[in-house]
Amino acid sequence: MLPSLAHGRAVHAVAVRSCAASEDAFVAAAVVQMYARCGDMAGAVNAYGVLEKPDVVLLTSVVTGYEQNGLAMEAMEFFARNVVGQGVAVTPVTLVSVISAAAQLGDAWNGRASHAYLVRNSLGYNLALVNAVLGFYVKIGDVQTARRLFEGMVDRDVVTWSSMIKGYVRSGDAHEALRMYKGMVHAGLQPNSVTLVSILQACALAVDVEEGKSIHHIAVNMDCELEVGVATALVDMYMKCSCHEEAMHLFHQMPRKDVVAWGAVISGLTQNGLPDESIQMFKCMLLDDHAPDAVTMVKVLNACSDSGVGRQATCLHGYLVRSGFDNKMFVADALLDLYSKCGNLDSAVRVFDSTTEKDVVLWSSMIAGYGAHGLGQEAVALYQKMIGSSIKPNSVTFVSVLSACSHSGMVQEGRQIFDSMTRVYGVMPNPEHQSAMVDLLGRAGELQEAIKFIQEMDGRAVADTWCALLAACREHNTEMSEAVAENLIKLDPDHVGYYNLLTNIYAFDEKWESVKETRDTVQGRGLHKVPGYSAVEINNAVHTFTAGERSHQDHENICTLLCDLSRKLRGENCSFN
Repeated sequence: MLPSLAHGRAVHAVAVRSCAASEDAFVAAAVVQMYARCGDMAGAVNAYGVLEKPDVVLLTSVVTGYEQNGLAMEAMEFFARNVVGQGVAVTPVTLVSVISAAAQLGDAWNGRASHAYLVRNSLGYNLALVNAVLGFYVKIGDVQTARRLFEGMVDRDVVTWSSMIKGYVRSGDAHEALRMYKGMVHAGLQPNSVTLVSILQACALAVDVEEGKSIHHIAVNMDCELEVGVATALVDMYMKCSCHEEAMHLFHQMPRKDVVAWGAVISGLTQNGLPDESIQMFKCMLLDDHAPDAVTMVKVLNACSDSGVGRQATCLHGYLVRSGFDNKMFVADALLDLYSKCGNLDSAVRVFDSTTEKDVVLWSSMIAGYGAHGLGQEAVALYQKMIGSSIKPNSVTFVSVLSACSHSGMVQEGRQIFDSMTRVYGVMPNPEHQSAMVDLLGRAGELQEAIKFIQEMDGRAVADTWCALLAACREHNTEMSEAVAENLIKLDPDHVGYYNLLTNIYAFDEKWESVKETRDTVQGRGLHKVPGYSAVEINNAVHTFTAGERSHQDHENICTLLCDLSRKLRGENCSFN
């Protein structure tokens, strides 16, 4: 029991003995608010029920208490029982709590009804109330209505502008969010820490590190740089702008770190191609006595998935079971994906089979797992089983099953599934689906059909689609490769991988002059190939090998062994430079 609640109950007892709790409305309201602020809503409702004729202040105290304690449904139900149809004239304060509760629930009907009540009763002058309505529309994702309301407002404060900025960030429109922020500054309003968090999220979304740094400077001047919310948003922004060193420097400066801050660092390091460092940060988090939540565990599983360490996957699975996270569907999905990418398909299947409630994401991940392991028949069979279970496939499902068909040469099945996307399930093909179909046809040597498929896209083919066709040309028709490469490079002239693929095709045909011209083009454009790397796990240690590097301690011994193996296999002299 909290000391404040214990003292409050003692005072309440005194009020009851003096009859003030049942006869004095001011005392009764104070008692109700005390219980609500201490999180004891049962006590608040009991205190409310003592009065024969509770006034609107008491009603509002209970509704507000429910809403502020995260009991939005109870707030709406209490309001419906005690206010609606009872002839009670609600105040703007009451409506703020009701609208906030509707926003928590995503209850569009009651939220809009409250907005209508506000308009009918000419309460639009109350800025706090209009801000609550604005926040409601932002919360339910109706940014257009929020914008119309915003445009019609005579008075606007920092809460008004911050709500609109947050709305655009949530809808993925970072540029409009940044424009809204500039409009706020132009209107002479100073941002608060809530505004800064939303703006930093917009910078992260737009990958605008320069604007992010300017916001960082403002946070320093406002002396809120190291507040948990602002600092976490800064860390996330720097990570998403590929500035992981700045992010880590700020993270280590934070005097207090919550689970969200740790999660931002763990996911950020993985996004920056540092999965091993990400896993190390998770270990530091545990050593720092911070208990991860399910969202953080998904980020850790994703880091392990990128790292590809099989033994680490097993250890994390054990931790999930011990911590009770294994029964959460989205955690099971990340774990299944991890096992698939580590080559342990049997464990992935066990995770799938042991999950009692399967959503479309889990089914799609298992289908993708089968496809990645070249088991197209099993992938298609699972897809059919999913449909038989009344689970409607989504866009990701079709990418997974089409890719599985592609890797297993199942052309007829792929055609049928692609045709059913729009006709049966109403899913419009996107560039990923189209690229998967071109890859499917190309791998099977159906190049003319693949070209016809691209032509039917009416110029909407993206670079990945042409790349799939170019890769097929390498295997089946190198004469077509130049025309395909021309279309591909026109779409993305700075992707060095496309030039490398074309160079390999020329080399295969012994067109050395074309090889030289292509390499000269790459050099002239200042493009650089990202070195490939591989990793192997031996005795709980991961050994990474990057193309062109000789830094591994056993480099000479490895090269000697490879030469010996090559001689035995080919009977030729070899050298590894």
